[in-house]
Amino acid sequence: MNLSTTFHPQTDGQSRRTIQTLEDLLGFCVLEFGGNWEDLLPLVEFTYNNSHQATIGMAPYEALYERKCRTPICWEEVGKRKLLGPEMVQLTTDKVMVIKKGTKEAQDRQKKEEVMQITEESL
Repeated sequence: MNLSTTFHPQTDGQSRRTIQTLEDLLGFCVLEFGGNWEDLLPLVEFTYNNSHQATIGMAPYEALYERKCRTPICWEEVGKRKLLGPEMVQLTTDKVMVIKKGTKEAQDRQKKEEVMQITEESL
């Protein structure tokens, strides 16, 4: 396994694939929902961390905290309090479902590109 440092950025490829997947996902969300990617980053992060990962057999959140995340998170700035009504919860849930679909598509695309690259290298 190759380790990554500031001056020697070699990796085993897992970090590169994850970063590319997240970049694809952010681009997808900006096109799907409009707006600034910085505003969508918390929602993408929440969705990615709570999506099943085949390599570890569970969601990253579940692997880290040994329990499933069952609550929607508040997207407001720290210090601001706002009640979330059912409409806001439903809107967030709908967005998470769309982002999960986009995550699957981005991961499938990454796998396909990786297989094509390995095939080209073997020829």
